[in-house]
Amino acid sequence: MMKNISILGSTGSIGTQALEVVSQNSDTLNIVGLTTNTRIDLLEKQIDIYAPRLVCVMDGDAALLLEKRMKQKGSEVEVVTGLEGLIAVSTASENDLLLTAVSGMIGLKPTLAAISAGIDIALANKETLVAGGQIIIDAVAAAGVSLLPVDSEHSAIFQCLMGNKHEEINRVIITASGGPFRGQTREQLQSVTLAQALKHPNWSMGKKITIDSATLMNKGLEVIEAKWLFNLKNDQIDVVVHPQSIIHSMVEFIDHSTIAQLGMPDMALPIQIAFFYPDRIANNRQALDFGKVRELSFEAPDLITFPCLQLAYDALDIGGTMACALNAANEISVARFLNQGITFLDIPRINRLVMEKHSVISNPDLGDVLAVDAWARAVAKRI
Repeated sequence: MMKNISILGSTGSIGTQALEVVSQNSDTLNIVGLTTNTRIDLLEKQIDIYAPRLVCVMDGDAALLLEKRMKQKGSEVEVVTGLEGLIAVSTASENDLLLTAVSGMIGLKPTLAAISAGIDIALANKETLVAGGQIIIDAVAAAGVSLLPVDSEHSAIFQCLMGNKHEEINRVIITASGGPFRGQTREQLQSVTLAQALKHPNWSMGKKITIDSATLMNKGLEVIEAKWLFNLKNDQIDVVVHPQSIIHSMVEFIDHSTIAQLGMPDMALPIQIAFFYPDRIANNRQALDFGKVRELSFEAPDLITFPCLQLAYDALDIGGTMACALNAANEISVARFLNQGITFLDIPRINRLVMEKHSVISNPDLGDVLAVDAWARAVAKRI
């Protein structure tokens, strides 16, 4: 049976790898919609290969240019733009599954719209759950759809829990590579460059998530996301640094047995798991060769040198809109670092200051979340 899929962020790292999975399974996967921000050259190639009915280009001028190109080719693809365009792709009537692979809070409204339309979600946009966790979970329950994790760590936890009962979970253990600056001191981090921060030792990812990995904020966002995905208490979520990135996460059960999911650092597997759940299918990806694995090591994260992870734990404990404020501040501070407007250590400093200024709303609705997001961005820009 053919499964119809749309991808938000098809020209990014996750999106392009997802399309590789589609290409390898073209007899069972069909593309309905694709989106990009401005990368219309790559999107045009994707249209030629996957023939979606609908595409969204967030930038209006780029959308007009792509539309002109496609008409010249005789293509009937519909080109839409902006947030309304993202929502149109998300809620396309043919969709069986929506992969949300855009970066940042922009994914929240389209994800909610798809859920309300009864469409299953493959979630690679962690900011959606970080900022609007309870809202998303309530919407999923009301619509009776599936929320399938695509982050490698959450996919690992998801796989470890297969066949086990929720009440048997003692804790989940999220693994972190430690990023490019593992083992360095705060003094050393004062002079790191953008190029150094973008050089992840194990994974090939987009720029924003790569910087988040360097600050350990990515791991903090994953802690918050895990709470919502797996209905966990705050003290049931631990982080351990595992430099080899072979174990993607673990679950410890109440009998103190621990199940781990292992594999090469390759996002194609968690994407494939989400696309074909509850089935597993064969692929041609590289298998883990245990004869070549010389070491699996672990260490506690350094919360003093990398305070972003501690800020995420703090936001989780405070609850309400604090995680939303932290996420918004981090999006702004990372963007400023990518534009070389601040230093690496300014990222946690700005994030902390925004948290200190925030008046928490305990049980926010969507309007509250969007208002806090806008407020935190404005404050972060002024700092």
